[in-house]
Amino acid sequence: MAFKEGIDLNSIAYFNGKFMPLREASINIMTHAFQYGTGIFEGIRGYWNENEKQMYIFRMKEHYERLSQNAKLLRLELDKSADELCQITVELMQKNNPNCDMYIRPNVYKAGIIVGPSLLNTNGKNPTAFSLCTMPMGEYVDISKGLHVCVSSWTRVEDNAIPARGKIQGSYVNTAFAKTDALLNGFDDAIVLSGDGHVSEGSAMNLFMVRNGKLITTQVTDNILEGITRDTIIELAKKELSVETEIRQIDRTELYICDEVFFCGTGAQVSPVTMIDHRAVGNGKTGQISKQLQEIYFNVVKGKNTKYKKWCTGVF
Repeated sequence: MAFKEGIDLNSIAYFNGKFMPLREASINIMTHAFQYGTGIFEGIRGYWNENEKQMYIFRMKEHYERLSQNAKLLRLELDKSADELCQITVELMQKNNPNCDMYIRPNVYKAGIIVGPSLLNTNGKNPTAFSLCTMPMGEYVDISKGLHVCVSSWTRVEDNAIPARGKIQGSYVNTAFAKTDALLNGFDDAIVLSGDGHVSEGSAMNLFMVRNGKLITTQVTDNILEGITRDTIIELAKKELSVETEIRQIDRTELYICDEVFFCGTGAQVSPVTMIDHRAVGNGKTGQISKQLQEIYFNVVKGKNTKYKKWCTGVF
């Protein structure tokens, strides 16, 4: 049976070391992560290949390696390796047995029932917990047309305040401000700037632009998530299109005079941007490089390009 997009509370989740119905996987309202946002999460995609009747999870191990690395930022004591987390994820997907594109959401978080924001696990009172759930997911944004976005008045959180590279639960209030304002003002999404006025990324996705046939993206030191899709695009552009990527600071006004812009990320995938602040990007249509990378990307994530099958973990 094909899943409908949305959260099925009868689906199976992994919680407190056990597989159980999602509706039973609940935390106490005094849980530290709920009170203070002290958790790290990941977003991972599973793509259904209809011809092969196979679910491919894209770059799963890299996501869990990033989760383990970022857990250190919050002194989270994750007791499972990336390989073990991959095994749990495959088993969970098998139990839910989907036949559509899926979204996978792991969380590692402070599970203490205590008052006070300290990250220390003093006397075992603020332990670390891990949860995992899956759900059907289509397009995070409409990738069939070019997006009309704005440059947000909200700046990206600084590394010395709440590091954007961390995928820290509480930091996504910053994303919520930018995204919500953009939607209320009639835009599809937002671009956020760093504190010094340089381009950082989209509300919850990395950004690339094209100038004179060259792909350009922001530095990891410009308060961005060190994106796995971003890394994928850089490699695919070089190997498949012979297009090099320049990694540097981007000025806001470059967005208004460049040839192409697109977002990328697990949710956004490859999403062309055709207008920024009511100004057409290039000719106002999806650019050639964006279109080519979008097509290449979807062939890769669905396991159709054998050169990159190493990135795709089959579930069945």
